[in-house]
Amino acid sequence: MAKHDPHLDLLFHALSDPTRRMMLNRLAQGPAPVTELAGLSGFKLPTILRHLSVLQAAGLVATQKDGRVRSCAFQPGALQPMTDWLEDQRKVWEARLDRLDDYVMTLMKEREK
Repeated sequence: MAKHDPHLDLLFHALSDPTRRMMLNRLAQGPAPVTELAGLSGFKLPTILRHLSVLQAAGLVATQKDGRVRSCAFQPGALQPMTDWLEDQRKVWEARLDRLDDYVMTLMKEREK
């Protein structure tokens, strides 16, 4: 079994909430101020800031303050560890299914004899 990766936990946790996914969808179009993200979700600013802190902890969002305006930007490179992990899982399961298919075909040939 693979080692436990706390960063993957942060990524999956960040993406597990529909509000955070909505925020990332918006930020994928370009940077946005926090107030715009709050307006899209209908949540109050403190709630949005809590969601942003989760996204920041996972490395998915970077924020920058310019005067009184805090802007957020999506960091798509942060998804790479999760993409790599999912690809590894896909390879493992494809190999298992290929072995199962070979086994079933062998059983079917033996029954035909």
